[in-house]
Amino acid sequence: MKKYVLKRLITLVPILIGISVVAFLLVRIMPGDAATAYLTNANIPVTEKNIQIAIKNLGLDKPIIVQYFDWIKNVLQFDLGTSYISKNLVSKELFSGLKYTMMLAATSLLWIFVISIPLGMYSATHPGKRVDNLSRTFAFIGSSMPAFWLGFLLVQFFSIKLGILPVAGAEKLSNIILPSITLAFGYVPTYSRILRNSLLENMKSPSVTYARARGISERKILFNNVLRNSLIPIITSLGMNFGGMLSGSVIVENVFSWPGLGRVIVGSISQRDYPMIQGYIILMAVIFILSNLLADLACASIDSRIRLEG
Repeated sequence: MKKYVLKRLITLVPILIGISVVAFLLVRIMPGDAATAYLTNANIPVTEKNIQIAIKNLGLDKPIIVQYFDWIKNVLQFDLGTSYISKNLVSKELFSGLKYTMMLAATSLLWIFVISIPLGMYSATHPGKRVDNLSRTFAFIGSSMPAFWLGFLLVQFFSIKLGILPVAGAEKLSNIILPSITLAFGYVPTYSRILRNSLLENMKSPSVTYARARGISERKILFNNVLRNSLIPIITSLGMNFGGMLSGSVIVENVFSWPGLGRVIVGSISQRDYPMIQGYIILMAVIFILSNLLADLACASIDSRIRLEG
């Protein structure tokens, strides 16, 4: 397992370097320029003299390769720069929003597990029955329904019509119910179908046949022999999609006025807060990579064959 972990960590180095280059260059090819954006957000007149001063203060007069290495040196020291808008450290602003976004994603994951695993197991043990067919229909609807549209429907029904759940903010525990359901809704049917298909496939394995021949009950076979290996595609998919949930929460957070990263980055893009945009790209990339790494390690701990193949 140590060898497998070390190998996976080594493969991450070139990926992180490539992402840092993309984040650095992406901001520089965006419309507008950093000096003008800096002056505009600081309410300083955009004159030629002020632009030249800003270029020098921001280090934009240096060769681009020097700018990159200066920037990456600061990033490695967890210094992502200073926001043009708030004048606060970018890392402080991002981690302040990340706390709420992680809370939203974690609650959504809880909904996914609580609903999709029992639904997938029931569909697998009753293939072709009514619940299985409804689950298939639910999968099509959930995968195609836009999150913002579902969010507005939930607000209309539970907040405006029934008045039982708050529509915005993050002051109380009840505030997270509607946005977390909205974020989880598109994933629940997908994971239930993945688990259902994985269970049906593993039920055909020789070990299950031998267990049945020994007279072991179907319930014990399902929980002791089949479910463990069937969770591997679920864990892998969650690892790949967790970062997507965080970045995809931008829409949900703006619908419900949730004070997470989504609202932070939307405001930063609209006002061309380049340090904040760069910091967001780096942060989300690291989260994507770590979530995939943790998923791989979890799968490797369940199935030793993955460690041998890796």
